[in-house]
Amino acid sequence: MEAKTWAVAVDGETVTATFEPATTPAAAPVYLLAHGAGGHMADRGVLATAHQLRGRGLHVVRFNFPYAERRSRRPDAMPLLQACIAAVAATARREVGATRWLLGGRSMGGRAASMLAADGYACDGLLLLAYPLHPAGKPDRLRDAHLPRITMPVLCVNGTRDALCERPLMERVVSGLGPNFTMHWVDGADHSFHVLKASGRDDAAVLDEIGEATTRWIGSLTGPPAAGRRTLR
Repeated sequence: MEAKTWAVAVDGETVTATFEPATTPAAAPVYLLAHGAGGHMADRGVLATAHQLRGRGLHVVRFNFPYAERRSRRPDAMPLLQACIAAVAATARREVGATRWLLGGRSMGGRAASMLAADGYACDGLLLLAYPLHPAGKPDRLRDAHLPRITMPVLCVNGTRDALCERPLMERVVSGLGPNFTMHWVDGADHSFHVLKASGRDDAAVLDEIGEATTRWIGSLTGPPAAGRRTLR
């Protein structure tokens, strides 16, 4: 497979999406990697994550949300974020021959993907990176109401120092979810997956840990691929 770039129509606008194949030979799933609220498809975190996962046998689709394409700092409303993910996924499915499809992304992007999946959008799994369970400093405003409606396998990766996902709160939420939801905690990492120098690790080591956790999780996926199931929206 070769890298491809697409212009994708979303609600009267156009966003850029880039497909990059895995760098290791495999019958790889495709992962749609959505960026966070303060980022874009080519920010440092997205590029580093894509590089790590491609090296572990995943094809990756990076893309901008409409506000990022316009170079605005104000995120789009959630329905438009979800529509963008669905539009990029539809384009990727037409252009790329793969049987398994994963949605997700960093922070807000992963949250939007999880809400799309909770509404019935068919995919083979969700990979959520730094899920924003609540706004910083506002642990009473949980963003968990839709999570019990997700039926496909989920891997959620958060750092133990994440100011947007206090561990005791997330563990309480996860205890009420089904066996399809897998939680992986990165010791000492913040919302950007940075760790303190005193930890003896660096960002590259954290990405390796995330990559290893993702590889194990993907190896556990079973059942018919989403390509054979109905897409509800």
